[in-house]
Amino acid sequence: MSDVKGYQAAEDIGSNPTENPTMGDVIAARFGRRDMLRGVLAVSAISAVAGPAALAALSKEAAAEAAKPSFTFSEVSFGVDETHHVAPGYSADVLIRWGDPVVPGAPAFDPLKQSAASQALQFGYNNDYLGFAPLPRGSKTPDHGLLCVNHEYTDEEVMFPGLGGEQQEAKFVKMTKELVDIEIAAHGGSVVEVKKVGGKWTYDPASKYNRRITGETECAISGPAAGHDLMKTSYDPTGTKVRGMLNNCAGGMSPWGTWLTTEENFNGYFWSDEEKPKADRYGVPGKWYNWGVYHDRFNVAKEPNEANRFGWIVEIDPYDPTFTPIKRTALGRFKHEACSVAVNKDGRVVAYMGDDERFDYVYKFVSAKKYVEGDRAHNMTLLDDGVLHVARYNADGSLEWLPLVHGQNGLTADAGFKDQGEVLIKARLAADKLGATKMDRPEDVEVNPKTGAIYVMLTNNSRRKAEQVDAANERAGNLWGQVVEMLPPDGDHAATKFTWNILLKGGNPKDGAVGAMFNPATSDNGWFSCPDNCAVDHQGRLWITTDQGEGWFKASGKADGVYAVETEGALRGKSMMFFRVPVGAEMCGPEFAPDDKTLFVAVQHPATDGVDLYKPFGRKSTFEDPATRWPDFKPNMPPRPSVVAITKQDAGVIGS
Repeated sequence: MSDVKGYQAAEDIGSNPTENPTMGDVIAARFGRRDMLRGVLAVSAISAVAGPAALAALSKEAAAEAAKPSFTFSEVSFGVDETHHVAPGYSADVLIRWGDPVVPGAPAFDPLKQSAASQALQFGYNNDYLGFAPLPRGSKTPDHGLLCVNHEYTDEEVMFPGLGGEQQEAKFVKMTKELVDIEIAAHGGSVVEVKKVGGKWTYDPASKYNRRITGETECAISGPAAGHDLMKTSYDPTGTKVRGMLNNCAGGMSPWGTWLTTEENFNGYFWSDEEKPKADRYGVPGKWYNWGVYHDRFNVAKEPNEANRFGWIVEIDPYDPTFTPIKRTALGRFKHEACSVAVNKDGRVVAYMGDDERFDYVYKFVSAKKYVEGDRAHNMTLLDDGVLHVARYNADGSLEWLPLVHGQNGLTADAGFKDQGEVLIKARLAADKLGATKMDRPEDVEVNPKTGAIYVMLTNNSRRKAEQVDAANERAGNLWGQVVEMLPPDGDHAATKFTWNILLKGGNPKDGAVGAMFNPATSDNGWFSCPDNCAVDHQGRLWITTDQGEGWFKASGKADGVYAVETEGALRGKSMMFFRVPVGAEMCGPEFAPDDKTLFVAVQHPATDGVDLYKPFGRKSTFEDPATRWPDFKPNMPPRPSVVAITKQDAGVIGS
């Protein structure tokens, strides 16, 4: 199936065959025996676990400051229905939708007359990561800029009329080359000029900056794997260029103003003529789509190296619509979920990344050269030269960053890595060799520039067994996920030894069998399951979005949304629900404008996830019969993934 259910089902298996310690082992070892008074949660942990009485030892002034909330909005009530909801006193306006014209000259969207040529000029499908690049470049203008948008994947059953359901289950009998080409054009990303006018955000369909990048757009390949034999194909015998980027999930904006978009579940696009082909460590071929029936490059028998050209961080200059996207191979090949970049105190840049599959790893890249303020040409070379590391979480609360460098730690030709390029192309296998900690689906990894803390979203892992738990992943059959906090010593992001901690554990805190961990001040509306993306606003406050997938009914029984989470003081671990998506949708891409007066969010795949469990509907969605027609609610219009701009009705700061 090509919908979210297919992605979740494939990820639920996991492809990591090693005996490396799991994060559950590490959490259990650490927190199962830890004396609370020695824990790094300090006052906040005492408050969260022992209750307000534990604060009595503090002075009245210190206790009051520790209990001061960062967020003052009234929560959204949990639930599930056909539309979106935002906290009272806020407006949530649809800014741009699948099919809306992007490139000048694009036709208006007609769902009954779709074509690849039209889709290549229109807003793509399943918007995920959002990045805001202010206009003019280098400014901090809060009300005018370029919105950089990932288009992760397509849901055929609600995109196209006449299919009658999920096409993987139906062996793609109704799919045609024409529909496949529309899907390829709907992938990739969009750049659109946006502006706030009269308190409302609009986009300019005639902007000179607007751009669509698709599964056919030519990209360059740079870094140690460029030109490698494993990167060469009949289309590109040099191994230095590739057509398209695929399954672009989360990402980041670089300090020099470029868009870092990430290729995640690329394995699903690759085909084999075998009924049940054996998949590699990356799950290739996944056969979630039948593109390889019509395009040889997606057939592993005809182009065995093509899959090596996907699964990278792609750097794009949003200010230049002619810029050739660059796949930066120094950052490694895996199912990238995020790329959060910090300028270290010594001037080098550090990029944090998650590999979004059950039992896979957390990574960071440390550049060899230093960031130079104002020298954009120099800074755009920083991600081509440096060292990729993978994380090992220890039960004593320490964290080691292990370098993936050819010739070190067993990464030799005898072990199957003939050079650094091969180490990076096979980054998962190299990380296996080093003994990294197997995590519960590492998704977004974000740096808090105010505190230096790094937050890791671990979505869930229903396949973790009791004997596989560790200190950082301590729950077997984990449907709910957790948030890990990493702390660099003295703010040194390049250090090879950090400390780590658990900020919260998802699930219903009133159900003792779940093992959730939230601050006791969290309401029945405020707890959540399956953290996915996150954002840190310009005040240093953490916002988390969720992705429960098909399992939403078991994980929480409520729709995905945006949650504001306290990270400091006595309220550490308190969560509040701010926004809720329509039935079958996922919440993605939180991004704040520079003044924190706008929160952009991406509502992905409305009407698809688990809608048969939604009692008012109770069946699978199709183009003709979807669980919701959000956001248009017109009889002739299917559900459309969309970007929403959230503003406060008094024009104030979001959340305050």
